[in-house]
Formats: sequence, structure tokens, C-alpha cells
Amino acid sequence: MSTSYDVKLSEIQHRPDKVAPFIVRWTVARKPKSKSYRTKGLASSFLADLRQAARAGEAFDIATGLPVSMLAPEPSGPSFLEFAQSYVLGRWRSSAARTRETDAYALLSLVPALAAEVPGRPDSDTLREVLRTHALLPEGRRADLDSAQAVALRWLEKASLPLSALGEARVLRTALDAISVTFADKEAGANTVRRKRAIFRHLLEQAVEQKVFTSNPLDEIKWAPPKAVTVVDPRTVVNPVQARKLLDAVPKVGRERGPRLRAMFACVYYAALRPEEAADLRLKDCLLPPEDWGRIILERARPQATKRWTNSGETHESRSLKHRAQKETREIPIPPVLVAILREHVETYGTAKDGRLFRTAGDGSYSSSAYSYVWQGARKLALSPVQLESSLAARPYDLRHAAVSLWLNAGVPATEVAKRAGHSVDVLLRVYAKCMDGQQDHINRKINGALGG
Repeated sequence: MSTSYDVKLSEIQHRPDKVAPFIVRWTVARKPKSKSYRTKGLASSFLADLRQAARAGEAFDIATGLPVSMLAPEPSGPSFLEFAQSYVLGRWRSSAARTRETDAYALLSLVPALAAEVPGRPDSDTLREVLRTHALLPEGRRADLDSAQAVALRWLEKASLPLSALGEARVLRTALDAISVTFADKEAGANTVRRKRAIFRHLLEQAVEQKVFTSNPLDEIKWAPPKAVTVVDPRTVVNPVQARKLLDAVPKVGRERGPRLRAMFACVYYAALRPEEAADLRLKDCLLPPEDWGRIILERARPQATKRWTNSGETHESRSLKHRAQKETREIPIPPVLVAILREHVETYGTAKDGRLFRTAGDGSYSSSAYSYVWQGARKLALSPVQLESSLAARPYDLRHAAVSLWLNAGVPATEVAKRAGHSVDVLLRVYAKCMDGQQDHINRKINGALGG
């Protein structure tokens, strides 16, 4: 290690156009160094540490620009990269593909941030690509690395901080700063930040289990995650008339895709199925009498994920219902209108070889982008220009919100609605209990009547 006592410190600079707008600049042996922070307090604290070390006559490392006392200690125990790899792989067998992908997505922010100032740092895009396609996957799924990626991986392995360093508040705040911004260095959405923090916390809980820490170090950090929206926006929820117009418009989109998808969208609205549940609905799961109410008994869902995270290597993979045990089912009575739509669909298109009702002409599953394209086409046909510009039924999933809101507003007990929708009563009342679009006048009249007006 080469050190120098030739240190010059500058004042904090402010760049308001950046997510991390406060920058500390200094030179060591006439070599410029800099470090950016999201708050002036953090920048001031770092600059104060540098000044204290310089006044004490401490040597500064020329490569990193840091005082010797601030350099990462010799690793003891696993590095953060090594522990992150073991965390992902340890959860692989029991996790759904989307959970694996979500875990890795959080670590794409955390692993590069929790690295020492080792010379030759590769660009962020290369580091994330190495993690995404190689380092955070099981051995048999790892992509081959080109020469630049191999160099980046070696740098990560060398620079990754020891896991034990996460006991320091400064290091934890660096991690929290990293999950608070997007890969494009913009402010991250509240839901994204909270999800990444939850994964980071769970990872540290495993470190506690392995006796690396006596308690979760995040508990000592006064950091409040941004408030996230956890309720359904009533402006997205259609009333029955609007829902029928939208469903009637779906077959008019495209020559084949729209007609094939009408019944799937109808299941989301009339039975409150999640799109991934409708995608795996089989004829054997349905009781479709010529008249009267029918029944759907759900057992599987067919979520979409990136191929590298699925067991089968395909984008769609059949698995148990969300938050349910293997082979646990959910029974949903369905109204005659949906029974008729499904009977017509089966008569026209039949089923896939495995019994699935909704399939492409080639027997495959529709991607989320494919059915979203059809849905946006239906919105253009069914909604007024003002409604089209609004968030009304902006996504196919909003049909599910509309279904649950309709059931609640019709007086169906919350316990029964929760049972049909596949939620706990607590989540139902907190998230889905919203009024339908166009129902406020009716509700206001009821309240006015109760007040004696």
C-alpha cells in the first residue's frame, strides 16, 4: 500500500441536478478524489473524518484516498458478496421464480455499493450484469463471462466488504442510500425501496442466525423508509357498465388475440382471479352448468418470470397459489354471465393439451405484454377520451380490484369476499375496500337519508 501525507481538502460542493447532490472533493499526493452523498449531513460527517485524520498527521492511502484508519480491515469471515450468494442460493429451492428475481434485484443495488474503494472499479452496468447473469445464480445456470465481465467479477470478489463491516452505521447508511435510488440514479419508488429494505433486513437476520451479529444492526439505524401506497386508488375501479363495455371491446382488438383473451379478462372481473391464476385455469377446475351459477376451484397459478429464475427455464411456470400450500385450493362461485362466456370460449377454442383454457394459437401462454397490449386497445375502443387519459382500468389487474369492490359494496360479508379473492380479511379491508367509479352519488344519497336530509 502506497501512502502520502500530501492531503488537501476542499469544501462541500452542491449539484442540485443529482440524486446524490453533495460532493466531497480532496486530493492525495495531488491525485483528485471525490465522494457523493444524498444529504449534506452525511457529506459533512465524511469531510470531518478526513479533516480529523489529516490534523492527526495520519497517512492517506493514495489508491483509495482514505486515511489508513478508514481502510477496510483484513477480511474476517465471508464478504458481503459471498454471503449474498449463499443467501440467494439457500432460498432457491423454496422460493418462487419471482421471489428469486426480486431478491437478486435488491442485491444488484447492495453488492456494488458495499465495496471498498479498490482501484479499477468497473462501470455499474457491467457489475450488475455479472451479478444478474452469473454470480447470483446456481452453478449450472451461470452464463459464460467475456473478458471484461471476468475482470469485473474478480474486482467484486476483491473489493466486497466483509460482512462484519455491516455492523458500522456508516456502512449501513451507504447500503440504504443505494436502495433509495434507481439504476439510472433517480429517486426510487417507495414500494421499491421498502421491498429492497425488507430483503436487506432478512439477509441480516440470517447473519444474526449465523452469529455474525448479536442483533440485527439495522435496528440501530434511525432511517424511515418512504411511505408507500398500499390501498387501491378508486379512480382505477370500473363500475359494471364500464366493465361490460371493456369486455365487449376486447374481441375487436386484433384478428385472433383479442377474441381468445375475452374470457380470460372476464375471469379477472367476474371471479376476481389474478391474471396469473386465470393463465393456468383448466377445464377440470370449472363447473359450467347450462344455467345458474357455476364454480371454479383454483389449485395452480402460472406467473411469468425471466427464464433464468424459473425451475423449468421457461418464462411461464405452473405453481401453487400465492401464499398457499401445495395442492391447497380456492373455491369461487361464478355468476351465470361468466359461465356462459366460458362455455362459449371452450366451444370455440377448445383447450390446450394440458387442459388450460387460455392459450395462444401455438398452445403457449400469453405474455403479460401481449395481454396488456390487447387491454390498452380495448380501453381505446370502450372509454371516452377523458377516461382514456385517466387511470380508470389502466391495467388488467384493475378488473380484480373492481370485482372485489363490487362484492363489498353489494353487502357480501368481508370474510366471504376474502375467501373468494384469496386474501386475509385484514388485507382485504386495508387494500381492496374501495367504492366503484360512479358510485359516490348513490352512497351520498344513502348517507343523506340516514342523516334525515
